Amino acid sequence: MGMTKKPLTSHLLVRVLIGIALGVVCGLFFPEELARVFVTFNGLFSAFLGFLIPLLILGLVTPAIADLGRGAGKWLGLTAALAYGSTVFAGLVAYLVARGTYPWLLGGQRSVEALASPEESGLSSYFVLEIDPVFGVMTALVLAFCLGVGITLIPGDTLHRSMDDLRRIIMRIVELVIIPLLPVYIFGMFLGLTMNGQILTVVTTFLTVTVLALVLTVTLLLLQYTVAGLYTRRNPFVLLKNMLPAYATALGTSSSAATIPVTLRCVQANGVSRPVAGFVVPLAATIHLSGSTLKIVLFSLAIMTITGMPVDDLTYLGFILMLGVTMVAAPGVPGGAIMAAVGVLQGMLGFDETAVALMIATYIAIDSFGTATNVTGDGALATIMQKLIGTRVEGLEPELVITSDDDGAPSATGTAGEGPLRRS
Repeated sequence: MGMTKKPLTSHLLVRVLIGIALGVVCGLFFPEELARVFVTFNGLFSAFLGFLIPLLILGLVTPAIADLGRGAGKWLGLTAALAYGSTVFAGLVAYLVARGTYPWLLGGQRSVEALASPEESGLSSYFVLEIDPVFGVMTALVLAFCLGVGITLIPGDTLHRSMDDLRRIIMRIVELVIIPLLPVYIFGMFLGLTMNGQILTVVTTFLTVTVLALVLTVTLLLLQYTVAGLYTRRNPFVLLKNMLPAYATALGTSSSAATIPVTLRCVQANGVSRPVAGFVVPLAATIHLSGSTLKIVLFSLAIMTITGMPVDDLTYLGFILMLGVTMVAAPGVPGGAIMAAVGVLQGMLGFDETAVALMIATYIAIDSFGTATNVTGDGALATIMQKLIGTRVEGLEPELVITSDDDGAPSATGTAGEGPLRRS
């Protein structure tokens, strides 16, 4: 997320909260004819979103894999492996806690057969526009993997540049169309939930899960710094205390990129050398989204629990592993992580448009806490990498230069990578 996105982040959060509140209130008295206007809009928006998701996966995942495959050799690979492992670990922790607590934590909630769309509650669209995607979600994922890995194996960068251009196009669409219209879409979704009588169950459930998510983010940070402290023989609480300025900054900005300068100072206060900090922090800001993964797992399982969807352990494990990959491609816009995860939620868990809209709304509502967890966890990775690399910093750029690429997102240049390192 670029430094220029801060006002948009705050604005979007306010608009989403207003959309939720207005949707609940208006659902109590809106006439059917007026409600059908928003049902029609939601149908059009959902169709366009379904068309865009496979292209979003292809345009974001492909250059992300290609970027990680080039540059600083084994140190880049090791940092990426640690970040991916930490992200998957966060997802597994959230999964185990949810599976252990949801039966009694959400057991008292009135469950619903399904999250009915407005059409299913008797509200029909004035017209329907079918927009078939170019290819399916899983096809997009496989194609992105093949192209991303293939780019790293061939000379030249023509295809890489083309995929970067596609990424910029998709980012523009997300920024100029999807993000501005999300509050209206969420309003229509909550309007429908209120009119079909499901709103009390949904709101009560997600308030409960939100509290659990906030507790788990703190627990996750304690676990990450305990591991880092044990490995480096440092006091984990001192390490974590030194990262509090970065946590507070990310909490206020909801931007990993805007927090990079503060994160660099914090990790150096923990004894991480300038070259290692300049290499690890920007890379981790791109690929280490443990807090975001934790939230997505908790809320997706909550939806599956209250709707009675079957939860298969192996299928959900595959979802977590794939989610860790898609987080690498999270676009640098507010709510970018959940937008990147929509395709996996639909393709692997079978989420419909109403469930996806709920995921987007709840994710954005507590977006800053996930960002703060991501950024603070980067400090633990940097401490571990300092121990692993030590004084062997050949090939790492000692001076990190933060610039902006063509789409306004900050990028890091230097020998740590041949291409720009995107932020999320």
